[in-house]
Amino acid sequence: MTTLLIALQAVANLAWGYLGAAVGAGLATIGAGIGIGKIGQGAMEGMARQPEAGGDIRSTMIIAAALVEGVAFFAVVCCLLVVLK
Repeated sequence: MTTLLIALQAVANLAWGYLGAAVGAGLATIGAGIGIGKIGQGAMEGMARQPEAGGDIRSTMIIAAALVEGVAFFAVVCCLLVVLK
């Protein structure tokens, strides 16, 4: 009977790990989407206010979006490493 309880606890802990990794990956993706949306919003507002600075604003926006996307990708990879340990 105790062996069954130990096995059930091990499976339950493993399931919580998978759930945590899935929630972490989802939150990282949602956070990146919100962050890139805010970057785009700020860039569009800046270009609307100063059209002559559009090129500089656009290149800065692309760099910032790439950095946000890189952090999100790193978070998703970390969550996958937890699942595939």
